[in-house]
Amino acid sequence: MPVITSIEDLRRLYKRRAPRMFYDYAEAGSWTEQTFRENSSDFQDIYLRQRVAVDMEGRSTTSRMIGQDVAMPVALAPVGLTGMQCADGEIKAARAAEKFGVPFTLSTMSICSIEDVAEHTSAPFWFQLYVMRDADYIARLIQRAKDAKCGAMVLTLDLQILGQRHKDLKNGLTTPPKMTIPTMLDLSTKWRWGLGMLGTKRRQFGNIVGHAADVEDASSLMTWTAKQFDPRLDWEKVKDYKRQWGGKLILKGILDAEDARMALQVGADAIVVSNHGGRQLDGALSAIRALPAILDAVGDKIEVHLDSGIRSGQDVLKALAMGAKGTYIGRAYIYGLGAMGEAGVTKALEIIHKELDTSMALCGRKHARDLDRDVLLVPEGFAGKWQ
Repeated sequence: MPVITSIEDLRRLYKRRAPRMFYDYAEAGSWTEQTFRENSSDFQDIYLRQRVAVDMEGRSTTSRMIGQDVAMPVALAPVGLTGMQCADGEIKAARAAEKFGVPFTLSTMSICSIEDVAEHTSAPFWFQLYVMRDADYIARLIQRAKDAKCGAMVLTLDLQILGQRHKDLKNGLTTPPKMTIPTMLDLSTKWRWGLGMLGTKRRQFGNIVGHAADVEDASSLMTWTAKQFDPRLDWEKVKDYKRQWGGKLILKGILDAEDARMALQVGADAIVVSNHGGRQLDGALSAIRALPAILDAVGDKIEVHLDSGIRSGQDVLKALAMGAKGTYIGRAYIYGLGAMGEAGVTKALEIIHKELDTSMALCGRKHARDLDRDVLLVPEGFAGKWQ
């Protein structure tokens, strides 16, 4: 086992151990992947102010996200197909998050179902909702999340129409994988993954198969999903889903100040500044570059979180210092999961926590909740002045 000191170490190990189609599914963006790349590279344009001769004893990264105590202001983002990166992946990631003391968010497009995750965890997890045309299915899905005592619903707003991801099309991504010759050759070298998948019954979209009308197997599932993402989602429908849910509501996919104001008007508890990890509108601003204008628009009237591009504890620190109250990691924990299962997710969280804690100390701050722009050197025009 190599010595793992960074998220990049986990990514390299993940690449060796996960099937190519699932590695590419995670490690790719839409179209030219400009936004996918800039989500991470734009963090590097922000520098940290080193401060010295400050008492650093008794540091704490603890905070709160939507009223929930967290060991650090980092949640595990909803990621579809997590259970294909590693057998029972959503269960393993949720257990690691619970033990570490951070929120886990289950995707609608998960392999393990809401009930699977609830059965194997004790802390309330969050549930992410994609809006489908089948209103009866969505109503029952929301009720299932209620029955599982999910702590929040994360409503994703930026996937009404699917952005094209070239690698997924070229790999013929399916769940479970189709046994083509290239796929079989690739899987023959991924014996850890294969043994894990042979040992689990969870190989389909657990929240859909057997729950949506006429979806009982892989072929009917593909037909159903191709027609189901609802392009008619608007702010009135968001209000309806808030009423149906009745609990804490987080709106994910906000990248524009006007949309942030609308989220405030519909009564959301938090918004997530996110471009879906660069997987939807290519050419959109990175999340960290879009954050200042959104904060200017809504101030402290709503809790603002940030997702897309975070690969280190220093990225978390920069997002918090820029004004976000919470952050989400997706690929960073998927790397760990695909590399080492539940232990890999824990390792990813440990790496990010250590980087956050150490960098915070070297910036002269003892508490994550005290981070502000004074610890940053932000270049002029970072947020942009656009015509």
